[in-house]
Amino acid sequence: MTLAASALRVPRAIVFATLCTVVSAGGHALAGGGLVPPFLGVLGVVVSFCVAYPLGGRERGPEVVLTATGGVQLLLHELFSRAAQGPHTTILGDHGHPASGMTAVHLAVALGTGWWLYRGESAVWLMIRLYGRRLPVIRLLLAVPTEVVTPAWRPVTAHEATPYGGRDVLPSVRRR
Repeated sequence: MTLAASALRVPRAIVFATLCTVVSAGGHALAGGGLVPPFLGVLGVVVSFCVAYPLGGRERGPEVVLTATGGVQLLLHELFSRAAQGPHTTILGDHGHPASGMTAVHLAVALGTGWWLYRGESAVWLMIRLYGRRLPVIRLLLAVPTEVVTPAWRPVTAHEATPYGGRDVLPSVRRR
């Protein structure tokens, strides 16, 4: 495991868990399941974190991120539905048929959230690869001393002759 992977393991798991739980709780409420109590939201973050932390040892592809997000969404759906007061929709209906409404919402949200998390994961690892190693061009730029030269500024007067035969093409260029 690389140093970057171990340093980012906990923050990545926290982002995954928090995002999955907030989106799932919001979707659950919008789909008619009612508001999720705060203690249940915290429990959802803990459950999601326990799924994400073991997967955070290295960069993951879309198949792992989407599968983990989908699995967590289904777990959170069950957790929120079973804890809700009144009728609830479980993954399987009364007669073994898939429940269509809320489960479909959770799966659609899982797909969108999973893709979003995967793209963020890709961006983080790209930055680690680009900025984590020393590139010769960057070393060269850092080695060249630079002087800060402040330009002498003077106000432009209306009486100055324009360099283009009396036509002032770009006043901002002329002042620079």
